[in-house]
Amino acid sequence: MILVNVPILSLILFGLAGGITPGPNNMISAGTGAAFGFRRTLPQILGVAIGFAIMVVAVGLGLGGLFVAVPQLHWLLKLVGGAYLLFLAWKIASAAGGMGATAIERPPTLLQSALFQWVNPKAWAFALSVIPAFTTPGGDLLGEVLLIAAVLGVLSLPCLAVWAGFGVLIGRLLSTPRQHRILNIVMGGLVALSVVTLFV
Repeated sequence: MILVNVPILSLILFGLAGGITPGPNNMISAGTGAAFGFRRTLPQILGVAIGFAIMVVAVGLGLGGLFVAVPQLHWLLKLVGGAYLLFLAWKIASAAGGMGATAIERPPTLLQSALFQWVNPKAWAFALSVIPAFTTPGGDLLGEVLLIAAVLGVLSLPCLAVWAGFGVLIGRLLSTPRQHRILNIVMGGLVALSVVTLFV
Protein backbone atom coordinates (compact mmCIF):
# COMPACT_ATOMS: atom_id res chain seq x y z
CA MET A 1 0.00 0.00 0.00
CA ILE A 2 1.35 3.40 -1.00
CA LEU A 3 1.29 6.02 1.73
CA VAL A 4 1.93 9.58 0.65
CA ASN A 5 2.10 12.81 2.60
CA VAL A 6 1.26 15.26 -0.18
CA PRO A 7 -0.96 18.15 1.04
CA ILE A 8 -3.61 17.80 -1.67
CA LEU A 9 -5.42 21.12 -1.12
CA SER A 10 -2.16 23.07 -1.26
CA LEU A 11 -1.12 21.14 -4.37
CA ILE A 12 -4.46 21.88 -6.05
CA LEU A 13 -4.18 25.61 -5.30
CA PHE A 14 -0.56 25.61 -6.50
CA GLY A 15 -1.54 23.76 -9.68
CA LEU A 16 -4.48 26.04 -10.42
CA ALA A 17 -2.36 29.15 -9.91
CA GLY A 18 0.31 27.85 -12.27
CA GLY A 19 -2.12 26.42 -14.80
CA ILE A 20 -4.49 29.35 -15.24
CA THR A 21 -1.90 32.14 -15.41
CA PRO A 22 -0.78 33.20 -18.90
CA GLY A 23 1.93 31.12 -20.49
CA PRO A 24 2.82 29.54 -23.82
CA ASN A 25 0.42 26.60 -23.46
CA ASN A 26 -2.47 28.91 -22.60
CA MET A 27 -1.73 31.26 -25.48
CA ILE A 28 -1.60 28.32 -27.90
CA SER A 29 -4.92 27.00 -26.53
CA ALA A 30 -6.55 30.40 -26.97
CA GLY A 31 -5.15 30.88 -30.46
CA THR A 32 -6.12 27.37 -31.53
CA GLY A 33 -9.60 27.83 -30.09
CA ALA A 34 -10.05 31.10 -31.96
CA ALA A 35 -8.92 29.60 -35.26
CA PHE A 36 -10.26 26.06 -35.16
CA GLY A 37 -12.94 25.87 -32.46
CA PHE A 38 -13.03 24.08 -29.13
CA ARG A 39 -13.41 20.49 -30.36
CA ARG A 40 -10.32 20.71 -32.59
CA THR A 41 -8.35 22.22 -29.69
CA LEU A 42 -8.95 19.16 -27.46
CA PRO A 43 -5.89 17.20 -28.75
CA GLN A 44 -3.66 20.15 -27.82
CA ILE A 45 -5.22 20.34 -24.35
CA LEU A 46 -4.85 16.58 -23.77
CA GLY A 47 -1.30 16.62 -25.15
CA VAL A 48 -0.25 19.32 -22.69
CA ALA A 49 -1.83 17.44 -19.76
CA ILE A 50 -0.15 14.15 -20.67
CA GLY A 51 3.19 15.67 -21.63
CA PHE A 52 3.41 17.77 -18.50
CA ALA A 53 2.48 14.85 -16.23
CA ILE A 54 5.23 12.75 -17.83
CA MET A 55 7.69 15.62 -17.36
CA VAL A 56 6.79 15.90 -13.65
CA VAL A 57 7.41 12.17 -13.20
CA ALA A 58 10.76 12.42 -15.01
CA VAL A 59 11.84 15.42 -12.91
CA GLY A 60 10.66 13.78 -9.70
CA LEU A 61 12.52 10.57 -10.39
CA GLY A 62 15.86 12.20 -11.02
CA LEU A 63 15.95 14.36 -14.12
CA GLY A 64 15.68 17.46 -11.94
CA GLY A 65 19.00 16.51 -10.34
CA LEU A 66 20.69 17.01 -13.69
CA PHE A 67 19.64 20.66 -13.67
CA VAL A 68 21.00 21.04 -10.14
CA ALA A 69 24.31 19.43 -11.12
CA VAL A 70 24.62 21.39 -14.37
CA PRO A 71 22.80 24.73 -13.94
CA GLN A 72 23.92 25.82 -17.41
CA LEU A 73 21.42 23.32 -18.83
CA HIS A 74 18.59 25.33 -17.35
CA TRP A 75 19.80 28.47 -19.10
CA LEU A 76 20.30 26.55 -22.34
CA LEU A 77 16.74 25.26 -22.08
CA LYS A 78 15.47 28.80 -21.51
CA LEU A 79 17.34 30.03 -24.56
CA VAL A 80 16.20 27.20 -26.85
CA GLY A 81 12.62 27.29 -25.58
CA GLY A 82 12.54 31.09 -25.70
CA ALA A 83 13.86 31.13 -29.27
CA TYR A 84 11.23 28.62 -30.36
CA LEU A 85 8.46 30.60 -28.67
CA LEU A 86 9.64 33.84 -30.31
CA PHE A 87 9.56 32.07 -33.67
CA LEU A 88 6.04 30.86 -32.90
CA ALA A 89 5.03 34.39 -31.81
CA TRP A 90 6.32 35.80 -35.10
CA LYS A 91 4.44 33.15 -37.09
CA ILE A 92 1.22 33.93 -35.25
CA ALA A 93 1.59 37.70 -35.53
CA SER A 94 2.48 37.63 -39.23
CA ALA A 95 -0.35 35.28 -40.26
CA ALA A 96 -2.70 36.80 -42.80
CA GLY A 97 -6.13 37.94 -41.62
CA GLY A 98 -9.34 36.17 -42.44
CA MET A 99 -11.48 33.40 -41.08
CA GLY A 100 -9.34 30.42 -40.17
CA ALA A 101 -6.11 32.21 -40.99
CA THR A 102 -3.51 31.19 -38.45
CA ALA A 103 0.19 30.66 -38.08
CA ILE A 104 -0.37 26.97 -38.63
CA GLU A 105 -2.42 25.12 -41.21
CA ARG A 106 -3.96 22.73 -38.69
CA PRO A 107 -4.27 22.62 -34.92
CA PRO A 108 -1.45 21.10 -32.85
CA THR A 109 -1.71 17.34 -32.40
CA LEU A 110 -1.68 15.54 -29.07
CA LEU A 111 1.88 14.33 -29.67
CA GLN A 112 3.17 17.75 -30.76
CA SER A 113 1.66 19.36 -27.67
CA ALA A 114 3.07 16.67 -25.37
CA LEU A 115 6.56 17.04 -26.87
CA PHE A 116 6.34 20.83 -26.68
CA GLN A 117 6.47 20.58 -22.88
CA TRP A 118 10.11 19.53 -23.12
CA VAL A 119 11.09 22.88 -24.66
CA ASN A 120 8.60 24.97 -22.69
CA PRO A 121 10.59 26.86 -20.05
CA LYS A 122 7.48 27.64 -17.97
CA ALA A 123 6.65 23.93 -17.78
CA TRP A 124 10.21 23.13 -16.70
CA ALA A 125 10.25 25.87 -14.07
CA PHE A 126 6.93 24.64 -12.70
CA ALA A 127 7.99 20.99 -12.65
CA LEU A 128 11.33 21.81 -11.01
CA SER A 129 9.61 23.83 -8.27
CA VAL A 130 6.68 21.51 -7.52
CA ILE A 131 8.72 18.39 -6.75
CA PRO A 132 10.82 19.76 -3.86
CA ALA A 133 7.81 21.71 -2.57
CA PHE A 134 5.44 18.73 -2.32
CA THR A 135 7.61 15.67 -1.69
CA THR A 136 8.79 14.68 1.77
CA PRO A 137 12.34 13.63 2.64
CA GLY A 138 12.36 9.93 3.39
CA GLY A 139 8.80 9.54 2.13
CA ASP A 140 7.43 7.34 -0.63
CA LEU A 141 9.00 9.29 -3.49
CA LEU A 142 7.45 7.25 -6.30
CA GLY A 143 3.97 7.43 -4.80
CA GLU A 144 4.25 11.16 -4.12
CA VAL A 145 5.61 11.95 -7.59
CA LEU A 146 2.89 9.93 -9.30
CA LEU A 147 0.20 11.64 -7.24
CA ILE A 148 1.63 15.10 -7.97
CA ALA A 149 1.86 14.33 -11.69
CA ALA A 150 -1.71 13.01 -11.80
CA VAL A 151 -3.16 16.00 -9.94
CA LEU A 152 -1.31 18.54 -12.08
CA GLY A 153 -2.17 16.71 -15.29
CA VAL A 154 -5.87 16.68 -14.42
CA LEU A 155 -5.83 20.33 -13.28
CA SER A 156 -4.30 21.47 -16.55
CA LEU A 157 -7.40 20.27 -18.42
CA PRO A 158 -9.89 22.85 -17.07
CA CYS A 159 -7.26 25.60 -17.07
CA LEU A 160 -6.48 25.12 -20.76
CA ALA A 161 -10.17 24.62 -21.54
CA VAL A 162 -10.89 28.09 -20.11
CA TRP A 163 -8.27 29.64 -22.40
CA ALA A 164 -9.51 27.65 -25.41
CA GLY A 165 -13.08 28.74 -24.66
CA PHE A 166 -11.90 32.35 -24.43
CA GLY A 167 -10.27 31.94 -27.84
CA VAL A 168 -13.45 30.44 -29.31
CA LEU A 169 -15.48 33.37 -27.98
CA ILE A 170 -13.07 35.91 -29.42
CA GLY A 171 -12.98 34.08 -32.75
CA ARG A 172 -16.78 34.20 -33.00
CA LEU A 173 -16.87 37.93 -32.29
CA LEU A 174 -14.52 38.72 -35.16
CA SER A 175 -16.13 39.17 -38.54
CA THR A 176 -13.56 40.82 -40.80
CA PRO A 177 -10.08 39.88 -42.03
CA ARG A 178 -8.73 43.04 -40.38
CA GLN A 179 -10.12 41.98 -37.00
CA HIS A 180 -8.56 38.53 -37.38
CA ARG A 181 -5.26 40.16 -38.33
CA ILE A 182 -5.38 42.25 -35.16
CA LEU A 183 -6.14 39.11 -33.12
CA ASN A 184 -3.11 37.36 -34.65
CA ILE A 185 -0.88 40.29 -33.72
CA VAL A 186 -2.23 40.38 -30.16
CA MET A 187 -1.84 36.62 -29.71
CA GLY A 188 1.69 36.72 -31.13
CA GLY A 189 2.52 39.58 -28.79
CA LEU A 190 1.23 37.64 -25.79
CA VAL A 191 3.33 34.61 -26.70
CA ALA A 192 6.37 36.89 -27.05
CA LEU A 193 5.56 38.49 -23.69
CA SER A 194 5.48 35.06 -22.07
CA VAL A 195 9.08 34.61 -23.26
CA VAL A 196 10.17 37.89 -21.67
CA THR A 197 8.80 36.78 -18.30
CA LEU A 198 11.08 33.72 -18.38
CA PHE A 199 14.15 35.94 -18.01
CA VAL A 200 13.00 38.43 -15.36
